[in-house]
Amino acid sequence: MTMGEQSGPPESLRLLDAAFDAGVNFFDSAEMYPVPQRAETHGRSEELVGRWLRARRVPRDSVVLATKVAGPSGQMTWIRGGPVALDSRNITEAIDSSLRRLGVDYIDLYQIHWPDRYVPMFGETDYDPSRQYASIPMEEQLEALGKGVESGKIFSCAPRY
Repeated sequence: MTMGEQSGPPESLRLLDAAFDAGVNFFDSAEMYPVPQRAETHGRSEELVGRWLRARRVPRDSVVLATKVAGPSGQMTWIRGGPVALDSRNITEAIDSSLRRLGVDYIDLYQIHWPDRYVPMFGETDYDPSRQYASIPMEEQLEALGKGVESGKIFSCAPRY
């Protein structure tokens, strides 16, 4: 969450080394990281995890990689134009961009960072019902994630019935 902002590349790589050497094998990031979020650092945490995997020749099957798609945000206009909605196009584009930044063929755990609906965010503490808007149906979002699994871009070990 902070790699690429509070810790630069050398320190970030050392932190990843120390964690891995101590037995940590689950690494979580997000397309919007590091925080505080800025256009010029967008995706840098994913890039640093990818750089670490390549530089250390970490076997892909020895780590679990998780990352997240950013939901609608008028604040982060540099991420797919906002994004305005968490629709199939935005989810698919986010998956492909994360794969590129991480430099891997698949993501083990892919998450929706926040829902496609109004929620108080980034320091807001009160819910304001007047800010609610029509959101993308959850079925469309789940279908886009399912296509990511079917294509092999997102790993799934759930049995098929």
